[in-house]
Amino acid sequence: MTSLIEPERSGFKTVAEAHPSEMVDGGAVNGEVGIKELREAIPTHCFTPSLLWSFFYLFRDLVYSGILLYLFSKLQHLRAEGLDPVVYYSLVSLYGFAQGIVWTGLWIIAHECGHSAFSTSSILNDTVGWTLHSFLLAPYFSWKSTHRRHHIYANHVEKDLVYVPHRRDTYAALLGLAPGQLDEIGEDAPIVLFLRIILQQAIGWNWYILSNITCPPGGVVKKGMSAWRQSHFDPWGSLFRSSETLSILLSDVGCALTIAGLYFLHKRLGSFEQVFWLYIVPWTWVNHWIVMITYLHHTHPTIPKYDQSNWTFTLGATATMDRDFGIIGTHFFHHISSDHVVHHLFSKIPHYYAREATEAIVPLLGKQYHGRGSFGWADLKLAFTKCQWVEQDTVKDQAYFRNRGKGAPFKSALWYRGGRSPPPEFRMRMT
Repeated sequence: MTSLIEPERSGFKTVAEAHPSEMVDGGAVNGEVGIKELREAIPTHCFTPSLLWSFFYLFRDLVYSGILLYLFSKLQHLRAEGLDPVVYYSLVSLYGFAQGIVWTGLWIIAHECGHSAFSTSSILNDTVGWTLHSFLLAPYFSWKSTHRRHHIYANHVEKDLVYVPHRRDTYAALLGLAPGQLDEIGEDAPIVLFLRIILQQAIGWNWYILSNITCPPGGVVKKGMSAWRQSHFDPWGSLFRSSETLSILLSDVGCALTIAGLYFLHKRLGSFEQVFWLYIVPWTWVNHWIVMITYLHHTHPTIPKYDQSNWTFTLGATATMDRDFGIIGTHFFHHISSDHVVHHLFSKIPHYYAREATEAIVPLLGKQYHGRGSFGWADLKLAFTKCQWVEQDTVKDQAYFRNRGKGAPFKSALWYRGGRSPPPEFRMRMT
């Protein structure tokens, strides 16, 4: 039961253990800003969760959700009294969209529980996180385990677990081309691009949880297992150590309880349509927002990836982009989109301190801070067309690393290239 009571370890190295070279005295390493220097720039109180504020935001989101559920029930009464179907379906669609935004906020609070950013109590973090994620059919302990490894090895093309791009050879093979032909290919037709984006946004989260797509072989714990043993629901699969089995089972139980609750709700209401609009539609919106947030944070033509020879924790953690999404991003999504860089550097900082922490470290990061991007359809199109695979680029390397300091070793990154979308992935990446 280690992962239940020691969320910072969960059978894996902590950040400090995973990359001690980043933790040297004086902060900077090889001309880069160091993790110690960045930490010292952030006010101390930002690293300690406040129970008052954590429960305030949790309670606030639950109140928002309760108000929307009340309005949904009133809609059912109005429909029974003869409300025009066009008006009804317009309003119930609006309910699904709004509730999806609110539940995404609850999902993010559960995600912070997995990072020990909700409170200083492991038991309280896991209780709140398991409850909220189970309600949203997200296996809490399973995802907490793999998500922590994503944070430890962010943008490491051999060990990261999320949106790891192909290299030239494997990408060309997926398209049935020779590597040298990639420079001649064009982009997807507009309708193909549209359908690929919709496919990713609609089922990307569910398929990732079921099959761990976009993860390289180096991201799994147990090597040599079947491609169908990469599920977050498999306690004995390739993703988890034996010490985590009970916590993964508890994640499964939580999701099973939610499914059972939906079944009894259906029996009580006597209508699948009501369950569909009440739960499935907002739940689908949640999955969309989580995929979009994660994808856009880590995918942009100016964001580098690294192999084993050049990766460091700080370089990997800062190879992401803050994106502004107005009041939805700050108020409802708890700054997860607008202050993501600092979250990758210091995941224990609660969302209500994230902006303060961001403002403290940006002046130190220099070119390692990739600016503030936007958050919309145009950004998805850019990522899909210009970020299909990665390779080295000396010109970009020189521009990005040239101010690393005297005596610093030359660094080389992997940079995104554009092209057509390969066939949809259906299992963990095996090459």
